[in-house]
Amino acid sequence: MKKILILGGTTYDEVIHLDHLPDPTPQSVFGSSYETIGSTGAGKALSMTKLGIPNTLHSILGNDSMGKEIIHFLHENGVDFVYDFDSVTEKHVNLMDKSGERISIFVTTSNPDVPLDLNRLDHLIREADLVVLNIIGYTKRLIPILAKYKKEVWTDLHDYLPGDPYYDAYLQASDVVFFSSDRLPEYKTEMEKMIRSGKRFVVCTHGKKGATLKEPGKELVFEPVIDTYRYVDANGAGDNFFSGFLYGYLKGCTAEESMCYATIAGGLAITTIGLVSPDLSADYMETMYQKIYGK
Repeated sequence: MKKILILGGTTYDEVIHLDHLPDPTPQSVFGSSYETIGSTGAGKALSMTKLGIPNTLHSILGNDSMGKEIIHFLHENGVDFVYDFDSVTEKHVNLMDKSGERISIFVTTSNPDVPLDLNRLDHLIREADLVVLNIIGYTKRLIPILAKYKKEVWTDLHDYLPGDPYYDAYLQASDVVFFSSDRLPEYKTEMEKMIRSGKRFVVCTHGKKGATLKEPGKELVFEPVIDTYRYVDANGAGDNFFSGFLYGYLKGCTAEESMCYATIAGGLAITTIGLVSPDLSADYMETMYQKIYGK
């Protein structure tokens, strides 16, 4: 199987569950909370590791208690994790309601100009078969290295908004693009535009409303969610969806078949707190694929 390099995305998060997100007025609200490792790189690396996909995660974090906890947690869970030290570990407070809607509060943020071991990163990129380029500020500096080695690049643009220049470099560097329709009701038009620009395929996720696939020369394909998964926590669902799709793709599946694997992984992720379900595995994926899709 191909070796995956994941660039960027580790945080220390406090997740607070509320009945509903608060209105912007002074008030007292009551909820429950837990602390966890977060962000898109950790979510993808943990789920890929559970699925048996060889991967290395590179990220930045502080040489502090939160950073040390991230290092310990990822290594304890079998992730091949390498890192450079920032001045502080990025921390988020995520307010979550019962439907999975979220408000993220960035308590500390990472430095896009953090010193990097570029020799090591050059080697990691050169040796990788496929690179997942996360939209974390420091990773923009690595795009010229990706171009130098002509690597296959997949990018998750999350809540992408056309016209926001922050996304431009990531979009241009990528062969495959995932993004969310959260801020983009005209997502179909944008998917068509991305395909015309040369993307291999584009996937747009709609949370509990499913996901849409676009390939060159083919009609849009919609894949609904699996409604038997009981919602507990939506953190990590998008990253598990991404990893599930990649799992199918690396097996030689079609993009449509890979959407089914993605939907299984994303659905399982909402049934537990934390970034990845302890039940996630290649065996689980194959069993559920046969059960649900009969293929």
